[in-house]
Amino acid sequence: MLPILAPDQSAAWDQHASHHGVALATLMESAGRASAALVAARFPEATRGGVLVAAGPGHNGGDGWVIARALHRAGAPVWLASAPGEPAELTRHMATLARGDGVREVAPDGPWPRLGLVVDALLGTGASGAPRAPIAALLERALDLELPVVAVDGPTGLDLLTGVGHGAPRADLTITFGALRRGHLLARDEVGDVIVVDIGHLALDQPAPLLVEDADAAAWLAPFSASAHKGTRGRVVIVGGAAGMAGAVRMAARAAFAGGAGLVHAVAPADTIAVLVAGEPDVQTLAHSFDDPPGDALLDLVHRADALVIGPGLGRAPNRRGLVRTLVEAAPRALLDADALIAFADSPDLVGALTATRPVVLTPHRGEFRALFPDLAGTAELDPWSAAEAAAERTSATVLLKGVPTVVARAGRPTLTIAAGNPGLATGGSGDVLAGLVGTALAQAHEPEIAAALGAQALGRAADLGARRVTARALRPADVVHALPDLWREWDTLRLVPPAPRPPVLLELGRPRAS
Repeated sequence: MLPILAPDQSAAWDQHASHHGVALATLMESAGRASAALVAARFPEATRGGVLVAAGPGHNGGDGWVIARALHRAGAPVWLASAPGEPAELTRHMATLARGDGVREVAPDGPWPRLGLVVDALLGTGASGAPRAPIAALLERALDLELPVVAVDGPTGLDLLTGVGHGAPRADLTITFGALRRGHLLARDEVGDVIVVDIGHLALDQPAPLLVEDADAAAWLAPFSASAHKGTRGRVVIVGGAAGMAGAVRMAARAAFAGGAGLVHAVAPADTIAVLVAGEPDVQTLAHSFDDPPGDALLDLVHRADALVIGPGLGRAPNRRGLVRTLVEAAPRALLDADALIAFADSPDLVGALTATRPVVLTPHRGEFRALFPDLAGTAELDPWSAAEAAAERTSATVLLKGVPTVVARAGRPTLTIAAGNPGLATGGSGDVLAGLVGTALAQAHEPEIAAALGAQALGRAADLGARRVTARALRPADVVHALPDLWREWDTLRLVPPAPRPPVLLELGRPRAS
């Protein structure tokens, strides 16, 4: 799993390499040459049409000079426009080498030749705030060409800590080095496709969130043994589906079965149970009015479950908190979603009492997170990693904070990040599918943070597969469930035949399918 760095961590990583004998000039040469190779491979026609490298005075500009020199040596028509300003010493050195090789320069405000591609190497990882003149003027002129844009580290103007775009262009491709930066995952529209390349950094010597990839999820999703039976594949009990919300518990149950559960029980009011009996005959049911205290039959069912999923369509009547507490206290493992989270909105400290003797996963979206942890809500927008970690520490639960990206935090464990998915998931019912998937993984005895990350990665990737068929615009939760078998086949193949390494490429993260 690749780390996801803040800008200050990225700078410290460079210095760590330098202190251990990997010169910054070596890192810069490797970064520039890898970027040049990717530019030519991704945009062959545009490269033949001419490349403008817009270079700033900092180390990002130094990468740009190396890119220009590498493309020039390969015979590509390339010109470099450098922003006025005193360059960093290493950038000046790279500029001298490029000029010595014959790289042509154009003035930022002078005539430019006919071009096919722009490389944005103006500002790098450490930049924040809106670009100032003269960099802003050079960027604006380059963007007026309306050509494909390749960004080095990130589009100029994008804060790679917070993902805030201060007039940043939308890049077609972003090339970054050694690891992802937080802004790459917070500003998916601006960065376009992202490629991470290895340039010779040493192993990271500091904690950082990790990106979950398909290979990780495939490894977690162990095949069933030949002697498996319904009792060993996990018994999931789903409580929800109050009047008018039968679809929530129905989608969660469908997802649990599609995720591999051996037994799925739904607990809901009688009217919802009638709908399930007619439409989902493989789901076992127990009718229970949520206005009544749990009886022995319900408590025994929850006690015998491998995991309880409570919340999808549960309703927000005043007595829901007591119902949730009683059932979670009877369960060996539990997932609280949707209305079960809102039940604790004014007393999140009470959630901590439920986690003392059992694993508990909380799956809030941003609105539910705000209701549970109002003091962390502002942090969640720009730094979901810190927000989820603080909530996990406060409650002793595993917190799956939904969003772009989705973050999974558990105290004392590495924070996991999921970037899979597309805007087709922004529909009612997607969270119910996620609850069913995570609940199944939890029932199959995965550690809670692994269950949460596995379910979230499966949801996102199944949504990507579903969007290929029906488009993201038309995607429904049922389409995501229907795509799961294809995903399991892909992951089986990936586990048996891992893809060949492609050095120096470490990761390719495609732009989410948006329509």
